[in-house]
Amino acid sequence: MTAAAALVAALFVGVAISAPASAEPLGSTDASRIEAVSMASATRAQVTTYSAAMKRRITVSVLLPRDRSTPRPTLYLLDGIDGGVYTNYTESGWTYQTDIEKFMADKQVNVVLPIGGTGSYYTDWRSNDPILKNNRWETFLTKELPPLIAKRFDTNGVNAIGGLSMGALGAMSIAVRNPEMYAGVAAFSGCLDQGTPDFRRATAATVQTRGGNPDNMWGPITDPLWTEHDPAEHIAALRGKPIYVAVGDGLPDLSLGLAGIASPVGGALERAALECTTAFKQKADQAGVKITYNFRQGLHSWGYWNQDLHRAWPTIAKALDVPVR
Repeated sequence: MTAAAALVAALFVGVAISAPASAEPLGSTDASRIEAVSMASATRAQVTTYSAAMKRRITVSVLLPRDRSTPRPTLYLLDGIDGGVYTNYTESGWTYQTDIEKFMADKQVNVVLPIGGTGSYYTDWRSNDPILKNNRWETFLTKELPPLIAKRFDTNGVNAIGGLSMGALGAMSIAVRNPEMYAGVAAFSGCLDQGTPDFRRATAATVQTRGGNPDNMWGPITDPLWTEHDPAEHIAALRGKPIYVAVGDGLPDLSLGLAGIASPVGGALERAALECTTAFKQKADQAGVKITYNFRQGLHSWGYWNQDLHRAWPTIAKALDVPVR
């Protein structure tokens, strides 16, 4: 059994989780907009948006630098498969599980963290799903949200995108499909190659563990939509951009202590991500796309992704044209 096939089996230990209820506002017009902004802390704004594409409210955290005297670039970071579940959709996993708010506070960058997207891969689904609802995340992230963020949070028009696990595939897929929008990409522990039936089955299995029907996403695994969204197939679109990719070997790094411990399937998940990443690297190399890789020790868990963020920062800073400090 390949690592990807093992992942399909391992992921079925998950439980189905329904998407959050979020009714369309009464009297709403069919226009995307910011409905409310509140400060959760001195450097974190909680932004309630309305997505016309998804016909519901989406909460977004925006991390702001302490010094907000000048326009600045924007980093979009996407969550993993549970996308807000563990905080009842009040926080992204990034703020709940890592030190990202403290780490980014002295950097001249806005960090945009969508809250939600459970099991969605942050893509536009071809059909609504009875459990995971109406997912039009690529439209939201590339067309609806950026102008709202730009108008409200003093951006300079330079963007990068990244994510972990589900969000890693989501971010890289969005980037290769919209290369004009992003100066760089960071992806941690994702299955960035969707070119084989095993890899596609593994991705489809993760959707099923959250109650969704993967046929509603990109169709059956033989559907051309899978190829259209495959980062490895289209990686040449990002040639010349700073890109950082990290993945673990499936073995725990005991130096991280409790932060280095994952769920019982954390090793299998990361080994599957390693297999996908190795295949992705072969295709990127063949396409002449230079990428900074970190094939490291570790499992499929937040302690490693927090570390990845710190290590990826010089590459992200280069993409955003800001000091590394």
